[in-house]
Formats: sequence, structure tokens, C-alpha cells
Amino acid sequence: MNINGSTKVIAHIGYPTQTFKSPMIYNPYFEAAGINALVVPFSSQATVYPEFLRSIFSCGNVIGALITMPHKVTTIGLVERLSPTAQIAGSCNAVRLGADGKLEGDMFDGEGFVRSVRRKGFTPQGKAALVVGCGGVGCAIAASLAEAGVARLAVCDLNAASAEALAGRLKNHYPDLIVETGSNDPDGFDLVVNATPLGMYEHDPMPMDVARISPQAYVGDVVLQGETTAFLAAVKAKGCTVQIGTDMLFEQIPVYLEYFGLPTTTAEHLRQVAKIQY
Repeated sequence: MNINGSTKVIAHIGYPTQTFKSPMIYNPYFEAAGINALVVPFSSQATVYPEFLRSIFSCGNVIGALITMPHKVTTIGLVERLSPTAQIAGSCNAVRLGADGKLEGDMFDGEGFVRSVRRKGFTPQGKAALVVGCGGVGCAIAASLAEAGVARLAVCDLNAASAEALAGRLKNHYPDLIVETGSNDPDGFDLVVNATPLGMYEHDPMPMDVARISPQAYVGDVVLQGETTAFLAAVKAKGCTVQIGTDMLFEQIPVYLEYFGLPTTTAEHLRQVAKIQY
């Protein structure tokens, strides 16, 4: 890749950065397509993140930011304009500078997750779904599943207040949706999602009781540490259809590219050129 004085930069901001996979997808695509842009990881801890986010957009060649854990929820309060999707999710993973110089935020995790679900042949409409983990990505997935027409949606988090707050936002926007909180029991659900960081490290416990998951369930995981987490390996052994963490990434990147004003592509092409390492 030829980096020069005209190169546009997309900042990938989170902490820690060791599990970041987006640069291994975006940058090979930019190189193959002859686009003079680059995704650069920035390791920013929570204490300095608000100041860092504002300051990085003072650089004239920064065209956007990818926001990941642990900053997706915090970002809601740092931008001047927020999309309806991000408002419902209560989290934000994309930031750009508006024409008037104000920061704008959106959320694409949930859309990427649902696109992948549908691509694999699962129809969310009318189904029962469980989302364990109500941080930035879990809230986004829950919001998009509600938009996709699930009939029953359970959300659970170790921080009960986070789950209750998400449930309240979901009920306000989707009054006919059955929303439940307080349990991570996967029994009786057609779609089960691990939206917690559990699985990032070798000796992490399971995010829920695998024995209670139906072999007919569709199971997704957002952890990017490895292609297949111990959780997904366990449910796949039961016969479940599974969705790995990078599936969500590939499906949402075309939307990100449009958001940042860059030539877009398809998830299929991104898979062909990506150079992901674990």
C-alpha cells in the first residue's frame, strides 16, 4: 500500500487492540481497489477516550472512526448528532465529521449481525431470541433483531440496570414486542447470541448453559479472539447452526464504507481479499 500525504485515515479506536480484525479486512480491500485510505488501530483507554475522540477529528485527513469496546456506549454522549438506530441501541460504533463540523454517530453492529443471520438462511421474523450481554454490541444486535421482527426478545447482563434500560428503549420503539430480562437461560429460544467478552481468553467460563440450548437453535458469537470460540464449538457439536464473530464484521463493512464516503463493495468480495490472522 502506498501511503502518502493524500492518504485518508479511518481511526479504529478501542482497548485493548490485540483482537482487532477490521484493519485486516479494510486495508487489503483499499489496496486491491486502489483507494488511498487506511484503517489504523488506536489503543485508547477509557480515561482519555473522550478527549482523544474529539482531538483526532481535528486532523484534516481523518474521515471517520470505528469505535469498539469499551467505548461504544460512552460515545453516545460525545457526538452532537445520533442516528435513530444508535439511539435505540444506546451505543455507537461509527463516527464522522458532519459538513457543519459537528460529530455524527451511527451503529452498524446489529445490521451486520442480522444480515449474516439472513444470509445463512435463518429468518428472524416471528422467532424467539436471547441476547446475553447488553454492552454496545449486544444492545445493537437486540435493536436490529427487534427491527427484523422477532416476536420475543430476552436480554440479559451482569449489570441488571443495563438490561432493564435496553428493555425500556425496546418497548418504547416496539410496543408489540415481548421483552424479557433477568435470565440467561437459553431454553426455548430459536436464536441465541453471546454478546459478552466471554471466550476472549482461554479459561473463560461459558456465557450460558450450553446443555440448555436446543440443537435446532441458531447461535451467534461476537468474540473475535479466534475463528471458533469454545462456546461455538460446544453448540456446533450439538448440531446448532453457528455464526462466528467476523461474519458480523464482513456484513457491516459495506455500510461503513458508504457512511465514510468511500467506494463500497460486497461482503463476498471482502472475504476474498481479507488477510485475517488470529
